[in-house]
Amino acid sequence: MVDNPPPPPFLQFLADLVALFSIFAILLLSLVSLLLILHLHLKSSTAAAGGHHLRSFNSLWTVRSVLVLFVSLWAFTELLVIPSFRRHYLPKSLTIPQQICLCRLHVSLNLGLFQPGFLVALLYLVKISVKKSTPRGSRAVLSISATCLPALLLQLVFIFGASSGLFRLPPFFNRSYLLPRTVLSPNNNKIPIAAGNDAVLCLYPLMSCVVFGAFVVWYLSAFSISCFKALTLVINQGLRFRLYGLTLVVMVALPLQLVCLGFSVLWTPRDEPYAVLSLVIFLAAFVMAAAGEGVMVIRPIADSLAADQEIQLGSGKVIQLGSSQAAVVFRTEEEEEKAVVVVAAATEETTAGGSSRSVQL
Repeated sequence: MVDNPPPPPFLQFLADLVALFSIFAILLLSLVSLLLILHLHLKSSTAAAGGHHLRSFNSLWTVRSVLVLFVSLWAFTELLVIPSFRRHYLPKSLTIPQQICLCRLHVSLNLGLFQPGFLVALLYLVKISVKKSTPRGSRAVLSISATCLPALLLQLVFIFGASSGLFRLPPFFNRSYLLPRTVLSPNNNKIPIAAGNDAVLCLYPLMSCVVFGAFVVWYLSAFSISCFKALTLVINQGLRFRLYGLTLVVMVALPLQLVCLGFSVLWTPRDEPYAVLSLVIFLAAFVMAAAGEGVMVIRPIADSLAADQEIQLGSGKVIQLGSSQAAVVFRTEEEEEKAVVVVAAATEETTAGGSSRSVQL
């Protein structure tokens, strides 16, 4: 029997601990986001005639729900491949083929659907803010799904197609798992055996990194252009600051994640550098998911609900800023310089054609 040396205990424990706390945090944030979306949807459905800004802002509730759904699915699949979680909470009867399939599904779905899905939903929310009209929710979901489909299909082809014998690739290109222990059978063939739930360690194949890299190149160009267009229409300094922050997070975290994915193929989960790289890969996606839900879901919905409450209580008023109509709440005249601008339905109307452009971040 040949035993491979395990990963450094303290480093592996620290990486697992950080990942577990981060996953539970993002799942809690997703739950809060979902509750806010449902609350706004119900409130806007029963709003009186004066609640037009709530109904206008609620028009994107489907896209926001898709964003939260993809983030939650991404976090859940990341949870399933954490060694300490698998050791204590997954069935110990999982066979080697089942664990190998779990690793393949993790790579295919995370790099082909779940992470691209919440990134595309985030891009859609920014991009639609500069459109003249808001499309129907079903059309938005189909558009997001169609955008993610090529990446998902390529991931499935390279990971499952090569392993099933459809075409041949060197193991370095499509290896998505590592067997820590092997035994020699009577005919001297190496046969893997299970050694607990961490018998199979998941890793990222080179071809999956290449496919995800192509998606990242397209995404960064589209996201930067959409953010630039949205920033040209933003009239509030606070909203501009949040949008700048979101852009900075995505433009830094996504390339960093791609670089770490590329370097991760040089090591295995038994090596210290791999533990560090895998943690950075996870944290980069975590930061983007948290920033996306905070900036595009939680904060704008909370501001919109607060503005609606101020208007109903009669302690605030809505005014028009320039040629843009925005939900701007002033409790007193002295607070106009520090007004809370809720971009619930910032609508820019043209005087000639009657067309409109809305900013619904």
